[in-house]
Formats: sequence, C-alpha cells, structure tokens
Amino acid sequence: MGWLFVFLASVSEIVGVIGLKMHSQEKTLKSGSLYIVGFGASFAFLYGALSYLPISIAYAVWIGVGTAGAVLINMFFFGESRSPGRYASVLLIIIAVVGLKVLS
Repeated sequence: MGWLFVFLASVSEIVGVIGLKMHSQEKTLKSGSLYIVGFGASFAFLYGALSYLPISIAYAVWIGVGTAGAVLINMFFFGESRSPGRYASVLLIIIAVVGLKVLS
C-alpha cells in the first residue's frame, strides 16, 4: 500500500508542476486549482505512504519520480530542450529510484 501512495504522490506532484507551469503563463482559476490541488494531494499521499515506508525511501522515490516526470512532461509538452544530456540525466534518476525500490 505504501508504494501505491508514493506512486499517487508522484503523479499528483507532476499534475502540480503542470498547473504551476500553466499558471505562470496565464493566471486562471483552472491552472491555479490544478497547481494547488496537485501539490496538496501530493503531500497528502506522501503522508499516507509514511505509515508503510521509511521516510528516507518514500521521500527519495517521490522526489525522483516527480522530478523525472516533470522534466519529461516539460520536454514533450512545453518545448524545453531535448538534449541527450537531459535524457541521460532522467535515465540516471530512474535507475536510482528503481535501485531504492529494489533494495528496500
């Protein structure tokens, strides 16, 4: 159950990042709501995960998946650079997150 909460927290964080990006471009109720609800849900799910997993693992995986997801979303939907170095960096984040999951 803890891993499900971490996954939902990561997805919610990505939603929050999308809302933040949209809100920085055009301040609307929709983008502001997406931003606030996304990050709020993210913290709530992370809090739920801490009942099942150590914070050192849950937090690191949450940050890693959220960061990798946010970078990929911004590359594909918001026109950020798609350099080989960025792809390699995201791959390293994913390898580290999988390593933490496997070893915990």
